[in-house]
Amino acid sequence: MAMTPRLDQRQTQALVMTPQLQQAIKLLQLSNLELAEFVEQELEQNPMLERDESDQGEAPADGPADVGGPEAETVGEGGANESEDAAIDLDFGSEGDGGPTDGDMDVALDDLYSQDGAGDAVEAPADPGYEAVLPMSVAGGYSEELPGLEQVLSTEMSLRDHLLEQLGMDLPDHVDRMVGAYLIDHLDDAGYLTADLENVAAALECGADRVSRVLGSLQQFDPPGLFARNLKECLALQLAERDRLDPAMAALLDNLDMLAKHEFKALAKLCGVDMEDIADMVAEIRALDPKPALAFDGSIAHPVVPDVLMRQRRTGGWHIELNPDTLPRVLVNNEYHAEVNGGGASKEDRQYIIEQYNSANWLVKSLHQRATTILKVAKEIVRQQDAFFAKGVQHLRPLVLRDVAEVIDMHESTVSRVTANKYLASPRGIFELKYFFTSSISSADGGDALSAEAVKHRIKTLIDAEAPGAILSDDKIVDTLRDSGVDIARRTVAKYRESLGIPSSVQRRRTKNARL
Repeated sequence: MAMTPRLDQRQTQALVMTPQLQQAIKLLQLSNLELAEFVEQELEQNPMLERDESDQGEAPADGPADVGGPEAETVGEGGANESEDAAIDLDFGSEGDGGPTDGDMDVALDDLYSQDGAGDAVEAPADPGYEAVLPMSVAGGYSEELPGLEQVLSTEMSLRDHLLEQLGMDLPDHVDRMVGAYLIDHLDDAGYLTADLENVAAALECGADRVSRVLGSLQQFDPPGLFARNLKECLALQLAERDRLDPAMAALLDNLDMLAKHEFKALAKLCGVDMEDIADMVAEIRALDPKPALAFDGSIAHPVVPDVLMRQRRTGGWHIELNPDTLPRVLVNNEYHAEVNGGGASKEDRQYIIEQYNSANWLVKSLHQRATTILKVAKEIVRQQDAFFAKGVQHLRPLVLRDVAEVIDMHESTVSRVTANKYLASPRGIFELKYFFTSSISSADGGDALSAEAVKHRIKTLIDAEAPGAILSDDKIVDTLRDSGVDIARRTVAKYRESLGIPSSVQRRRTKNARL
């Protein structure tokens, strides 16, 4: 058969993932902090976007297009949604490419990413107004030349500066100081030395004896316990500073694993002391600091900012809305677009302006679609977990992604991305949306299945209430749960117990029976 070129016309169906659609899908799984960083980058790169620094009011008819968020939702006791006033205003008012739809974003998620996881409207509190007050001068007036408050506040000395100050006073030799500074830079957050001494000697091209000698000097620095290579050495340094590192205490440090298991009689025999002495020694150990650097350099724990706010309505049901503080408010500046596009711009400049204007419009509508989807998913989660919010964790029902996806007509992967790194503030506390998706445990009497989290709560309640003379084994917990209608295996109880950080019945018995 002759090989000749020819043209064929075929009709096929394919999903085309444009960069704009990929961006819209990516926005779904971003946390509020990641989203704020992404919007900041877009504001820097796109001249057609600007930040909305005004109050959340209605945008002028001929002004920029204001992007807010979707309407608040009310979940009634029967699961029906009641219409309410918009908690966050929304007004696009600009032309350009059409924004992404639920269908676009939902269909594209499986092809772009792999699934790796499973009444009255509430008004946002108004920002308090502050007057700009200049610092008062010595003469009694006000002066703009005086330093601001942030320039006169004192700051806490870091651990590194504290150690370098001691280094300069205790080590007169400049080579020893260099070795000491190198070791200081290799402390972890807890104060342990992470560098190997032989590697330090090779890196600095000095003798290993000098490095060991400098390390011995550094281990005398304040606070005691720093520069240890392990827990035993850290505790030994603190005991030596208190002049309590005798042979009996050294033998106790050599058997810390036995101390963790509360094998006090065996420890007393190894240390050559009686039970009263071992009790005093254990009390001294417990008074030490296993992470000495944390007390000096305490890090500030930043609270979680919820994405969804929820409260109980006076007439029953739940009112749900997005947190306006986590919604980026950006504007598409139509006036600036008309000004630069109507001038004597070149063909290349006009093409650039059109691309940036369309990109700005797409981002604006993608942000709105993201907010709408989060609210839709959160509303359905609250509806299905109504018993949890009303009665507590024991009434948390089994829930999987498919249960929510089928109701809101989206794909499971869409729900998975939406619930990632998103938090709900409820009357019972702040929870990640993924917390409400749990596996099910069958009921022994044929009733409704129970949530795994609810079963974990029952196990913890049983163990917390046990008496020292009646410690519950895993088998006993299984029997107790089956008597209450929970069909569960012993290995499942052990797995849940370990996930809760609860030791075995043998270790619990030793702990509760220890007379220390």
